[in-house]
Amino acid sequence: MTFDWVTTNGNVEQAELIKKALRNVFDPEIHINVHDLGLIYKMDVDNDNNVDIIMTLTSPFCPVAGEMPKWVKEAVEKLEGINTVKVEMSFQPTFGPKMASELAQMELGL
Repeated sequence: MTFDWVTTNGNVEQAELIKKALRNVFDPEIHINVHDLGLIYKMDVDNDNNVDIIMTLTSPFCPVAGEMPKWVKEAVEKLEGINTVKVEMSFQPTFGPKMASELAQMELGL
């Protein structure tokens, strides 16, 4: 499953930098980054470089449920030119391995 999850208002370069930053945030149990794992459901970058992210977890009972959104926020905030970052959690739709990239699915043995 793939999501049409990025809206940029024309700021494609900044969106690519954000994706790269998200690839440096790993699920500590699965050891795959949140981008490739499919945990990022939506990302909006407005003209003022304010970033809104909607993400999920592999499980609502994930042991790092309180920390992973902070890791995502911190990774994006470190980027030059970013104004504000807001990360929201959603469990709809429920995460499933088919949301992961093809590479991540291979790493998961699917």
